[in-house]
Amino acid sequence: MAKILPKLSPEMLIPRLGEYIVQKGLLTDEGLQKALAYQQSQSASGKQTLLGQALMDLNLISRDALDQVITEQIIQLRSALQASNRNLEQRVKERTAELNEALERLSELSQMKANFVANISHELRTPLTHVKGYLELLITESLGPISEEQRHGLQVSQRSAMKLESMIDDLIMFSLATRGEMSMKLEKVDIRRLATLAVKAASSKAEERGVQLTLAAVDEIPQVQADPEKISWVVGQLLDNAIKFTPSGGSVVVNIKEEGNNLVQISMIDTGIGIPPGRLNEIFEPFHQLDASSTRHYGGTGLGLSLVRQIVEAHGSLLDVQSVEGKGSVFKFPLLAVH
Repeated sequence: MAKILPKLSPEMLIPRLGEYIVQKGLLTDEGLQKALAYQQSQSASGKQTLLGQALMDLNLISRDALDQVITEQIIQLRSALQASNRNLEQRVKERTAELNEALERLSELSQMKANFVANISHELRTPLTHVKGYLELLITESLGPISEEQRHGLQVSQRSAMKLESMIDDLIMFSLATRGEMSMKLEKVDIRRLATLAVKAASSKAEERGVQLTLAAVDEIPQVQADPEKISWVVGQLLDNAIKFTPSGGSVVVNIKEEGNNLVQISMIDTGIGIPPGRLNEIFEPFHQLDASSTRHYGGTGLGLSLVRQIVEAHGSLLDVQSVEGKGSVFKFPLLAVH
């Protein structure tokens, strides 16, 4: 059964009513104590009596005087509440201004970071071009004969230079995407041929790691509307990621299939280490690795998946991730088919 609440009265909203009446000279301390004792006796007998009523029952104060006192205190409380509200509004304005200033500063820092990354990346390209050029001249013996041992060392250096160039390209692409300057050149793309080339390019890495790599796609897959260079990079990045996180004996499948008449679904399916369910969103954070320790097993800048998602979304699509820790992951996204 619901409890019946007492009817609200002005007196219930007024703290220390008795003290205020005494201060006003309308009641003595003895009279207040007498009214309080009467109030307690009434409560003990099951009757809830307010202090004002007790004062009137004992003829210690008139109704008009009590109403006047209560009205005065209500006015005082209202004034205090209004002052408190004005103070609160001012604090809210000040806090809002502080937050806006912090957001502006954060935006400036983000822009500075993007500019820094872009500038450094472009500056690194020039000396790297020289390094690559002279490595090529040395390997082809354009600058004189070399031994097989020297050739092997130069080829290792050349592969490292190519990896460094790829990382610099990723940084430049990231800075462009961050500043909203990444342009898209959409055209008809043979996605099956593009995937075939990506699988062929990644086959040696898969073989080295003992990972079985296959392409699953029928011949009649329609072309898609995409930026060929960027979507090729996306497929290659997802493929490289799948191979990197799949242990020896596992498999990676690039699956391409038509969905309805308007979409072509590209999926990367691996039997790798998977992703903990509570950390799926972390994999898209730039410069972030799930294993951030100094002894982590997997290298990389942590930019790959962040850029993949941005490029996929720039195509008007969405990157979907499904993963089971210890069993593998599926990365997939649809592209608009062009018939």
